Amino acid sequence: MITPMEMARMVDHTLLKPEATTADVEALCREAVDLGVYSVCVSPSFLPLSTELLRGVKIATVCGFPSGKHKDGIKATEAARSVTDGADEVDMVIDIGNVIAGDWQAVQADVRAVREAIPATVLKVIIESAALSDLQIMEVCRVCADLGADFVKTSTGFHPAGGASAHAVELMRRTVGDGLGVKASGGIRTWDAAVDMVNAGASRLGLSGTAQVLAGGAAEGDY
Repeated sequence: MITPMEMARMVDHTLLKPEATTADVEALCREAVDLGVYSVCVSPSFLPLSTELLRGVKIATVCGFPSGKHKDGIKATEAARSVTDGADEVDMVIDIGNVIAGDWQAVQADVRAVREAIPATVLKVIIESAALSDLQIMEVCRVCADLGADFVKTSTGFHPAGGASAHAVELMRRTVGDGLGVKASGGIRTWDAAVDMVNAGASRLGLSGTAQVLAGGAAEGDY
């Protein structure tokens, strides 16, 4: 049984709301330290963040967010700028229209451009699993693995089709094996939901309500 402390070390503590302010991000960083999470994930416009404030918590950001409907070069430039501004990890959104259309060359070009722009930085590829079929999920995960991504990630949390599901996470884990991380993100609001994602194979969780989720585990006495 996973403990709240162990769960916290898997969490990207996330704030990507368009209305977020600098004060909100500073509060997020302070809470991240208090909760003992792995990283904070914020919009690139908030970078750089104070590493003194974060006290060792990693910094993640997004690229091509939330639609993925950006030219490859724009995504690559955005990712590279974020790394220059202190990001340890980048979560990029692919153009899922290319996946649905079966244009795998375009999907490959999308991921390759960002991977080549930040070769030494952890790259997570957001595939919007809720909008894809099982076969599409498996194929896009294979593309990500072939092109050197470090993680495949379920969702932005902004797509109307929905967020993470245990079924999608299990399918993604089965496809990539132990070679890549799997990040479950989008709509995970309770301890039980988070545990379901971990049991399905998630090695990272994207949570905006981290404190509430971890409190659910603490309430069950799982220390």
